Amino acid sequence: MTGAVTIKRQTRVLGILLRRSDWVTAGYLADSLGVTARSVRSYVTAINRRAPEAIESGPQGYRATERAQTVELAELDPDRGTPRERTHALVRRLLETPDGVDVFDAALEMHVSRDTVESDLRRVRSMLRGTELSFAREAAVVRVTGTELARRRLVSRLVHEELDEGSVDVDALRRAAGHLGLDTASFTAVGHDLRDALRELDHATNELAVFDVVLHIAIAADRVARGHALARADASANETEDGVATAIGRIARERFGVELRSGDLAHLASLVMLSVVDPVETPSAHGVDERVGAAVRAAVGRAAETYGLRFAQEQFASRLALHVQNLVLRAAEELWSRNPMTRSLKAASPMLFDVAVSIAGDLSQALGIAIPDDEIADIAMHVGAALEFDRQRSAALSAALVSPGLEQMRRRLAAEIARAAGHEVEITETSTSYDPDWAAFATDLVLTTVDPPATVRGGSDRVVRIAPFLSDRDADRIADAANRVRRARRLSGLREEMARWFLPGAFVRDVGEATPAEIIRRLGAPLIAEGIIDESYIDSAIEREALSSTAFTESLAVPHAMTMSARRTAIAVAVSETAVPWGSDRVHVIALAAFSESDRPAFQTVFEQFVEVFADPANARRITRRATDRDSFLTELATLIDEG
Repeated sequence: MTGAVTIKRQTRVLGILLRRSDWVTAGYLADSLGVTARSVRSYVTAINRRAPEAIESGPQGYRATERAQTVELAELDPDRGTPRERTHALVRRLLETPDGVDVFDAALEMHVSRDTVESDLRRVRSMLRGTELSFAREAAVVRVTGTELARRRLVSRLVHEELDEGSVDVDALRRAAGHLGLDTASFTAVGHDLRDALRELDHATNELAVFDVVLHIAIAADRVARGHALARADASANETEDGVATAIGRIARERFGVELRSGDLAHLASLVMLSVVDPVETPSAHGVDERVGAAVRAAVGRAAETYGLRFAQEQFASRLALHVQNLVLRAAEELWSRNPMTRSLKAASPMLFDVAVSIAGDLSQALGIAIPDDEIADIAMHVGAALEFDRQRSAALSAALVSPGLEQMRRRLAAEIARAAGHEVEITETSTSYDPDWAAFATDLVLTTVDPPATVRGGSDRVVRIAPFLSDRDADRIADAANRVRRARRLSGLREEMARWFLPGAFVRDVGEATPAEIIRRLGAPLIAEGIIDESYIDSAIEREALSSTAFTESLAVPHAMTMSARRTAIAVAVSETAVPWGSDRVHVIALAAFSESDRPAFQTVFEQFVEVFADPANARRITRRATDRDSFLTELATLIDEG
């Protein structure tokens, strides 16, 4: 195994441990990397040799300590100076030297053979594909031609490629930029300065995008310091961007010691307005392009119809169109933001993310742009914000209040409950009896100031004993009871339906070495044989997979089509003790879900609660060990639901 592969796997181990911030078993890490537990142990030992006590080991597995944040694996790579770093060094030289780079001189300076440099140059040519830069050669001299903006975009792309796997934090971005020779000493300070400046200009900001723009400011400062400024900009009539440009100029002067010119300031100000300033709160002076607006309205309308969503479509589409307008402009600038909440959003709200995938898929086709997962997560956040009010209204449970005694005291108690737990419960019934008919209450919860009979107290989780004068502990007990009722209701719905939905004969134990598309087709075969779906549904599921991986947790993938065109809802399952590569993840359970229009109300229950069961990797390991057929799979799933 090469040193580069070893370092990459050590980086993945460290990334998983930092992301999970808790004990992770050796078996889980081994499955995630496709190696043995012994290999994992060797990776951990190597990391701890470089940074003592970075990873703690114990009976529960491995856990990252605070020291793990400081590990610089890339700098300690024994193969550093070969393939990737040499290639990036060549790129930097080519960008800096308009007259080109002599292959023989480069070989001498890097202490490698000419053949090695030629091999590295082939990688450089590959890296330039899809950019506005061209590779030219005359005898032994090679050079890169193209605009200054295209050169800067290439540097930004290389920085993102250098990012530690799984890392989206500013420290990882700073380290990666440092490897490309950029001045990163003031990275964090520049980010704080930019946020403060935008706040003084009364701009609402997207914190997730700040440091990607800081990277562009650092690239601009580096290029200008080397004599590569952008062409002078025409005088701008946009006072908003002028204020941002002035702030950026001051920051670059104070933090990088570089005087940016008008062309650089105008370009960086436009990037800030596109990426950092919230377009909904600070709409562009140019408004929304008619083509973008029409695409967003169509995508939102189709998603609302497909998923049965209820929100103010026109208002939501108008707000989302402002975001998508910026997305289109950022795509042209290759200005993508990394969202650290993407993975957790997919696991916690898979249906919400799926709605966003549907919208993104339609927008991608209509507008001709690729929309990566992090940008889909941003769309999901917009969808979630639009649905939040309806969700809050429907979240409150009904409650009966049993409170004999003074009317004034009872009214005060009801008011205190509404103030402390109004988002959890709504009092819909009131009883003043010392001995009410406990079984007659038709509410979700019963809040009582008197002790219920032992038979009621021991047989129902919905009865909550509270004091006549509500305390903080009483409010906590009400919240806990409400959560228990909601969870039991959600999971019981799944438990009752799953035997009907999991198709007999549609269970595969160990899929072997197969691609996601092959597994989807294999799982779809029995559903097609039963007449539940047709080949077009399978094609749609594979197309959906290409838009965004359906690995919603680190153990489970739920491939499905973007339409609910199945004759009835059915699920085919594959379980594998050896983790199966799925997108950038490795999973143990694959559930091909075929959803029908008639079962649309149950879609969210099945989708989200099925994913919830597998959110804990221990549940996936238990099922993969014990589930040998459909019946044992359902037994284990039902047991986990009951235990949850």
